[in-house]
Amino acid sequence: MTNGFPTNLNDILPDDANHAILIGRIWDPRVSGPTPVLVDGDKLRDISSIAPTVSQLLEIGDLVGKLARPANFPIVGALEDVLAQSKPGADKNTAHLLSPNDLQAIKASGVTFVASLLERVIEEQARGDSSKSDQIRTEITGIIGDDLSQIEPGSEKAADIKKVLIEKGAWSQYLEVGIGPDAEIFTKSPAMSAVGHGAHVGLHPISTWNNPEPEVVLAVTSQGKIVGASLGNDVNLRDVEGRSALLLGKAKDNNGSCSIGPFIRLFNDSFTLETVKGADLAMAVDGPDGYHLDAVSSMSQISRSPESLVSQAIGKHHQYPDGFMLFLGTMFAPTDDRGGAGKGFTHEMGDLVTIATPSLGKLINQVDRSDVINPWQFGITALMTNLAARGLL
Repeated sequence: MTNGFPTNLNDILPDDANHAILIGRIWDPRVSGPTPVLVDGDKLRDISSIAPTVSQLLEIGDLVGKLARPANFPIVGALEDVLAQSKPGADKNTAHLLSPNDLQAIKASGVTFVASLLERVIEEQARGDSSKSDQIRTEITGIIGDDLSQIEPGSEKAADIKKVLIEKGAWSQYLEVGIGPDAEIFTKSPAMSAVGHGAHVGLHPISTWNNPEPEVVLAVTSQGKIVGASLGNDVNLRDVEGRSALLLGKAKDNNGSCSIGPFIRLFNDSFTLETVKGADLAMAVDGPDGYHLDAVSSMSQISRSPESLVSQAIGKHHQYPDGFMLFLGTMFAPTDDRGGAGKGFTHEMGDLVTIATPSLGKLINQVDRSDVINPWQFGITALMTNLAARGLL
């Protein structure tokens, strides 16, 4: 254990790692750039000979078959060594984990769990003022109740409820995307901006009411095929988005505000989309002051199927030639007071956030301000320049 980050690979990998096909990226100091890797037991193997980017790798029709013989690929390092160097503020002189995606667009689904729907409505009504949350929660649940789990989004019943709530002056834009026909699909973060396991996640310095969002992240090809999954933290600023939904970009897209990892697990006989649908995501927050929070987000409670969310993101209406990563949303909406009576949960700098599920392993990040953590400097131009210099383009 190093600074709260496990260095034992068994603490990070899926429970059935021997049956998992795990691909990712490391910062490779040998080439001063990222290298796609395959997990092979306690080793990492360089698979850039198949494709120089993970985006291109996922487009290969029989990728699982091509990776079936790991010994065909050179060893780039020991996984435990890389884990030990995957920590907040990691520098470019060490091999450390990056987010497992690269050129893919990073998209996210909002308000896909009924359990978090009410909290989004509260954020809106509170206009970003956390001290009003308890009072508003009581008022809103008095009108709509706190169990919308039997409502199918876009159904006739949902339309009837909408009509009643409009008449009561209680309809919300969050209810619209929560139980209406159209899902909320937004761009979470630019390509190449996500951080990986062990890195800092960032909070905009203006925020005083915020939380982690533990989610499953799907890996989707340019043809809309779901080929694997990872874990993600869709860091959220409740006060900023609560002031206005038009501030979604400021609330969601900041330096270090998107974490994905530790690896993408490819679908095969032992891991499928049905595995994802049945996953329970455990999340823990451990503060430097001894604070501890446990929570569970169950994919079985999602209001819209992963397939339907993918179909709303890609089709004749929108293409992604480099594929995309899709956050599926969370049911985690913390209400336990931390920042003061009635204010609910908010982060403190130095919090460790752990997101885990047996089939995907464990993603751990430390919280700090987005203006003090390592700046994002290695983008698409830097990647293309690096790959060209390595003869991979």
